[in-house]
Amino acid sequence: MSDSPPPNRAAAAAKIAANPAGYKVCEGCDSIVGSGAALCPNCHSYRFDASPQRVILQARILGSREQTSVTADDLG
Repeated sequence: MSDSPPPNRAAAAAKIAANPAGYKVCEGCDSIVGSGAALCPNCHSYRFDASPQRVILQARILGSREQTSVTADDLG
């Protein structure tokens, strides 16, 4: 297993960290979603943390590792 994340995850994390106001972190599953989302598409939670510090921190965490969660795209 590789120690570095795929380039697309790191690039997505950098994009999110550069514009944290456009995103929020789901308090149910720690996914990052767009700021306009009412429900998390992964766990259907409706509680979010939209603070820029939390979004940046979570983007760095998710961008530095392999994907471990199952998303709706994985099921379709």
